[in-house]
Amino acid sequence: MHMSKLSAKGQVTIPVDIRKALGIGSGDLVAYELQGKSVKLKKVEPFDAAYHASISETLEEWHSPEDEEAFGDL
Repeated sequence: MHMSKLSAKGQVTIPVDIRKALGIGSGDLVAYELQGKSVKLKKVEPFDAAYHASISETLEEWHSPEDEEAFGDL
């Protein structure tokens, strides 16, 4: 298990062996997923992040009971 101390700004340093295992470095994007009282950290490919950001608002228009009925079996 690795430990880091939280700074006054809410920042932590990810240990070098964890960064190597995830293949992350300076400037890379990471995602945090809350799982109960734990957090899952993973590398996000820049293309994926940009793509998701660009379409996130458009996806809401496709989320209705009617859409589920029409397209739920696809």
